[in-house]
Amino acid sequence: MSATMSIPTLFLFRFLLTSFLTISISDCASTSSHCHPQDYNALLQIKKAFNNPKNLTSWEPNTDCCQWHHIHCDLKTNRVDTVEITTGIRHSKYGYLSGVISPSFGDLSYLKVLYLESLNITGEIPISITKLKNLEYLLLKNLNLQGPIPTFLVQLSKLYYLDLAYNHFTGSIPPIFSKFTKLQGLELSFNKLTGNIPESFGHFVGVVPNLHFTNNQLTGSIPKSFAKMNFEMIEFGGNNLVGDASMLFKTNGYSEYGYDIDLSRNMFEFDFSNIKFHKDLNSLDLSHNNIYGSVPKDLAMVKDLQFFNVSYNRLCGEIPTGGQMSKYNSSSYIGNKCLCGSPLPVC
Repeated sequence: MSATMSIPTLFLFRFLLTSFLTISISDCASTSSHCHPQDYNALLQIKKAFNNPKNLTSWEPNTDCCQWHHIHCDLKTNRVDTVEITTGIRHSKYGYLSGVISPSFGDLSYLKVLYLESLNITGEIPISITKLKNLEYLLLKNLNLQGPIPTFLVQLSKLYYLDLAYNHFTGSIPPIFSKFTKLQGLELSFNKLTGNIPESFGHFVGVVPNLHFTNNQLTGSIPKSFAKMNFEMIEFGGNNLVGDASMLFKTNGYSEYGYDIDLSRNMFEFDFSNIKFHKDLNSLDLSHNNIYGSVPKDLAMVKDLQFFNVSYNRLCGEIPTGGQMSKYNSSSYIGNKCLCGSPLPVC
């Protein structure tokens, strides 16, 4: 989806995460103490599980692990609070690092951020991860992880952001994830997940997270319970979802930052004619579905619609004018048999 996302939701967390991860290693080196022996031993076991790769050459015995690359320590406690190893290239050939996620990660008891991306890591997520009671960000992205998404991750009660995208996870989305109370974003896109979107996701008791399930093999309809939730970002594109999704559109209840919806490349089928929109809708992609009716005039009232696409549906009638509607060209509407009016031919 090419839409601009909501800054204070997922982008803000990613920005804060990036800032946090790029803190200079020299800050930690300036302290007089060395890292904790438990952290030191755990990291050497992790390096071993990664087959002693060249990009972890700084992880040498009898040196201060707070000065190692890809590591950050808390300046007050000298405990490791961040492990970040990534090539920075989504579809790379994984550099030199391969292996499995070592159970020893669970011994980094002060860890707040675990970020592994674009590495040749195979196998499953070890249950020892649940020992990380301070973990706030878990990003295991573009690896080769497989198996079902473990339900035990819900034990990470302080988790703000869970990103497992671009792996080979199979099975269903764990319904128990609705028990997360602080989770801001759940990113499961580009896996091989099947089954329905959990009905329990319409009953989050804490923060309502952004949901990113793009490019899986999900089936069924969106649970009716979603009508009770004010999701600020939903990305369900590229699945096999069916039925009515109109309950996702509301005129109130959202934050001042609005919301983003991507339902593209599914088989949704509902009347679009009388849908009402919050004035702070940021982006909407409904392309490649079976949606019928007309394009609602209410869209002209949206004050800053950054992306809009209803192409390849069954829409008819005249395209509304005014507001933000004039900035969208024919590519936002093509593939509908009887839409007309600018930017399409006149009615």
